[in-house]
Amino acid sequence: MADPITDNGPAINITNAQAGAATFVGSDSRAFNYFQPKGRQASIYEDVTIDVQPDPDRYLLQGWLYAFANGTEGYDPRWTKMQSSNWHLFRDPNEQWHRNMYIREANTVRQIQQAQTIGREQNVYATWDKSWIKCMETHVGASMHAEYGLGMHVFVPAQRDGTTNMINNTMAINATDKLRLAQDLALYNLELSERIAGFDGKAHKQTWKNDPAWLGVRENVERLTASADWAEQLFATNVIYEPLCGELFRSQFVMQCAAPHGDFITPVFFGIAEHDYERNLAYTVDFFKLLVDDEEHGEANKRIMGEWLSHWTPFSVAGARQLQPIWSQVQIKVLRFEDAYERAKNRFTAVLSKLGLELPKESPHRAGASPVPTERGKEVQL
Repeated sequence: MADPITDNGPAINITNAQAGAATFVGSDSRAFNYFQPKGRQASIYEDVTIDVQPDPDRYLLQGWLYAFANGTEGYDPRWTKMQSSNWHLFRDPNEQWHRNMYIREANTVRQIQQAQTIGREQNVYATWDKSWIKCMETHVGASMHAEYGLGMHVFVPAQRDGTTNMINNTMAINATDKLRLAQDLALYNLELSERIAGFDGKAHKQTWKNDPAWLGVRENVERLTASADWAEQLFATNVIYEPLCGELFRSQFVMQCAAPHGDFITPVFFGIAEHDYERNLAYTVDFFKLLVDDEEHGEANKRIMGEWLSHWTPFSVAGARQLQPIWSQVQIKVLRFEDAYERAKNRFTAVLSKLGLELPKESPHRAGASPVPTERGKEVQL
């Protein structure tokens, strides 16, 4: 009787395509350290994050097992103009992973609920200044749309395209921060509609769509959602838009004006958002600093970042300046817009200095590309 394997079946060919065929850090170690930790020992963050997303250039000898309809396989480094000698060097300085993220978010929800409970018990809404109630209806409500747009349509798609799991993880958490804030503000809007007589819980929609004060911010956010380069989206949002527009409104308007008008609850929402941005800015600076300092690609990366600054800064400058009328709509003038914007500019230039970048002294004019057109040979004006 013939052997079905040796006589009739195809010969088995071992190709060494299986996992573990390649030599890597820790190949000969019984500790199974397949990566080089940042410190002397790997942290829990590194253990649960590094190489969770497979990379055929590391450890595996076969290519991607799937591809998109156009033939692009898995994760393509060409999805950004940035280049790196080793994308896997990046580590999140916050060491965020799902467990500590869940703990932080649970504490955030608890903090907001406690503030709202005290507000209800003391009926603080009855003491709010009417001008502030109007701002809450319109402008604070409108800001949730910007936060949602950045979370859902900038960071969610960008995190899918990042070249390593460590990069993707940070942007995914950045997305959750934005989406949580947008949701918190939406639920808060419903709370105010129930607690304050005559509060217009729908006014924020028309403000976002039609109020001239928000047109620049809306254009900026919508253009960010249309970018096809994930690193450009990250840079243009966290390095440019956030200090000039996002932080300007959250910190220099809401956080400054709420309490003098009788509101101690709203600053809780925006104080948490500012803490989120500090954390997200930290990973953003570390990430782009690695690219600027890259021995092989650093100069090219720095040049491209300069191009991004030329293109995106005018949009954020226009958006910030168009917010100016909001500062005059409250009864108590705590901080002039000029002073608030000066703080935003200083913050922006401080972020650039951490990356060793400066605003370009020459910005090529692109017809119809900027609400504040710049001419060749002119500096980008703040």
